[in-house]
Amino acid sequence: MLSNSCTNSVLAPGVLRKVHHIALNVKNMQASRHFYGTILGLHELTGDEVPATLVELVAAGKVANFITPDGTIIDLFGEPELSPPDPNPEKSFTRAYHLAFDIEPQLFDQAVAVIKDNQIAIAHGPVTRPTGRGVYFYDPDGFMIEIRCDPEIS
Repeated sequence: MLSNSCTNSVLAPGVLRKVHHIALNVKNMQASRHFYGTILGLHELTGDEVPATLVELVAAGKVANFITPDGTIIDLFGEPELSPPDPNPEKSFTRAYHLAFDIEPQLFDQAVAVIKDNQIAIAHGPVTRPTGRGVYFYDPDGFMIEIRCDPEIS
């Protein structure tokens, strides 16, 4: 019989304040740095911005760190031998489904144009839902990315 003792110990709502970082394994560091830094326009941490615990790995080219405007860090860890369990990116191969970035509604169409201009295949969308608009595509390692916006208020 399983013990229910774990249910008595919980974190109070609000104790976890925010997502601190998201770590992704990437096969091709150069392609992934270009994708997240150049195409998606995220700021890559350099010099004194790099966390002290990662300075050596960043200097060796094994890790790259990006920051979103809201302060979430995306860490890319180079794994050159990485290959997904299934080469078809439409077949989910991990428990993480996708990473979603929010954008102002008036910039959504521009984001879709950037994806198309960079010849990134769109997996799904653009779609319009009561919750807003979204477009889904893959990073260089086949991890699904979404750019989404809230509905425009008239």
